[in-house]
Amino acid sequence: MLAIALILDAALGEPDWLWSRVTHPAVLLGRLVDWLDRTLNRGAARRIKGIAAAALLVAVGWGIGAAIAWVPDFGLLEIIGAAVLLAQRSLVDHVRDVADALRRSPAEARIAVARIVGRDTAEMDDAQIARAAIESGAENLSDGVIAPAFWFAVAGLPGMLAYKAVSTADSMIGYRTPRHEAFGWAAARLDDLLNWVPARLTAGLILLANGAIRHAHRVPNDARQHRSPNAGWPEAAIAPVLGVALAGPRSYDGEVREFPWVNPTGRRNAGAAEIEHACSALWRAWGAGLLLAILLALLGLA
Repeated sequence: MLAIALILDAALGEPDWLWSRVTHPAVLLGRLVDWLDRTLNRGAARRIKGIAAAALLVAVGWGIGAAIAWVPDFGLLEIIGAAVLLAQRSLVDHVRDVADALRRSPAEARIAVARIVGRDTAEMDDAQIARAAIESGAENLSDGVIAPAFWFAVAGLPGMLAYKAVSTADSMIGYRTPRHEAFGWAAARLDDLLNWVPARLTAGLILLANGAIRHAHRVPNDARQHRSPNAGWPEAAIAPVLGVALAGPRSYDGEVREFPWVNPTGRRNAGAAEIEHACSALWRAWGAGLLLAILLALLGLA
């Protein structure tokens, strides 16, 4: 089922004709997170309320997944549900859009990259735009493809939907801001836990699929330079594949932050060609993940 879902997502992506008529499950999860934030994130004991909110999100995701899996349809709804919750095609399309825009003008590229990153983009030069797109692609390969696929392999659609609920909550409330530091703590820590194995698996798939296993010994140290315990792993893996340095200084809310470089000896003048190279590397890693899913299926049938 997972292998078929991966292929369906890669072939169809996110069809506009469908999601312009039907609300995407991720949007529904986002609305639930927003309601919990508005309802519970006030007054005293916000961390406890945040823990309760995270537990409720896991329960809702698991329950919906279990209900779908219970339907006697030979797994058809599970396959469709899994394909909807994977994001390989849309991920690569959005990253490639940045490369296409960068070839036209930096102004268009800033608009395109602003759709996929949370940092300030108004003053970015070409290299900063390219690095941001590559970093987003690598991180989202883990968060949007390998991690949900991993949890589907472990616990079926219930596990996949529970993961997506937590991931959605982390993207909305998992920030160290005055409003969300306490309430979003549980969602952020649970997201870190659920992504621990997938992030490292993603790094391995990137290296293996792109013939870069020789760089494996460098990845753990480079990954630790990242502010996230997980996002640094796919970034540290794709950087030597492309021969570029990633991360480094960037601006959030008008403030430049001096983050360390990942693969600091790599080129820092990335451009549209490196983004295209990254898209190819992401597809090869996806292919390795698909082969792994098929292998697991064959072993399960043996």
